Amino acid sequence: MPTSQFPQDVILEDEMVLLRALQATDVNNLLDISLHEPETWEYSLVRANGKENLENYIQIALKNKEDQTEFPFIVLDKKSGKYAGSTRFYDINMGFKTLQLGYTWYGKDFRGTGLNKHCKYLLLQFAFETLGMERVEFRADNNNQRSIAAMKSIGCKVEGVMRSHMPTLGSDVRRDSIILSILKYEWFDEVKENLKSRL
Repeated sequence: MPTSQFPQDVILEDEMVLLRALQATDVNNLLDISLHEPETWEYSLVRANGKENLENYIQIALKNKEDQTEFPFIVLDKKSGKYAGSTRFYDINMGFKTLQLGYTWYGKDFRGTGLNKHCKYLLLQFAFETLGMERVEFRADNNNQRSIAAMKSIGCKVEGVMRSHMPTLGSDVRRDSIILSILKYEWFDEVKENLKSRL
């Protein structure tokens, strides 16, 4: 299916979380995290700390959605009724049946609660079972141990590290990027059931 056929009104949900398309008005829903939890963007290449940066972050995401290379979501924690953060599909290539899953961040109240596993289950299920993807890729700063541990815990396999891959924000230091992935057969053979059993 060509990129232009990527669904534009995706809603993914279970009993714990709801993911819907990010909108410009979501600045208000994410502002509290943006203003009070600057550590959230320690490893991010596009910061969303402070209202201006958050507005810029959302505008970039929406422009890329319009260009059909990304699909950004806002994440609602159904138990508290509060917005928890954001995540997205990016580098979407419908022809190759590949995409990346990332730009994931949550406020501190939602970390370690199981919310991330619920989100990843819904997103991976959608990628492999609705979109028919063959590969979902994940990347992180090789120093971001929390993020790497989270990816491994859902069943991602480490493929390697791209050395001096890109600059880090606001410094002369370049980051090494770790590459992880889940393949379609891995999702159906083991990852899906393992992840489901831990929800």
